[in-house]
Amino acid sequence: MKILFQENSSISERFSPTTMSSNTDISLSSYDEDQGSKLIRKAKEAPFVPIGIAGCAAIVAYGLYKLKSRGNTKMSVHLIHMRVAAQGFVVGAMTVGMVYSMYREYWAKPKQ
Repeated sequence: MKILFQENSSISERFSPTTMSSNTDISLSSYDEDQGSKLIRKAKEAPFVPIGIAGCAAIVAYGLYKLKSRGNTKMSVHLIHMRVAAQGFVVGAMTVGMVYSMYREYWAKPKQ
């Protein structure tokens, strides 16, 4: 058994490759995946996440579009309303996604 840290050992000796574990059984298949295929795979696993992101972006775009014609409403009140609408849409999409995931996991799953 080799002692990893000795009082008189230098830093390069402490962190040399021979003293660290050499587990080569780790699969690196997730690192071989490009961004596009990873996004598609994640969207299939949790379909309501992209829906929530798209809805949030749409509400933000709508809020920016309506910024000029807000009437007598103060800027801060308009921004708060748009923030609440965007957060509400995202929380709603997350809730529906969680219910869908639970349905798929517990009820639609065939009994084994």
